[in-house]
Amino acid sequence: MLKKFLIILYLIFSLLTMRYYREPYKYYVYIMASKRNGTLYVGVTNDIARRTLEHKTNMNENSFTARYNVHNLVYMEIFENPNSAIEREKQIKSWSRNRKIKLIESMNPDWTDMFEYLNC
Repeated sequence: MLKKFLIILYLIFSLLTMRYYREPYKYYVYIMASKRNGTLYVGVTNDIARRTLEHKTNMNENSFTARYNVHNLVYMEIFENPNSAIEREKQIKSWSRNRKIKLIESMNPDWTDMFEYLNC
């Protein structure tokens, strides 16, 4: 209950600050992992901090990431165009598991949870 309250509070704050800071939209393709070489999830979002927080707190208790404890942000790419981000997400999802792991390790060899480094 507290987790959902904190997420709602964060979402309200995000919406309020968005009105004053009109930055160009950014779109993110990201990979979440349960652990090193664990279960992987590929997604796309326009707010990486919010979306990662939703995964970490199991906002949707029946989701794939909640069921398999996929809570670590291990890879992301930034796009200015939403269609490019969606195309890239589909491309990565079509890859073999081994190829996804190589992609993660090309940027994040230690599989560090990148959420801690987001400015949110």
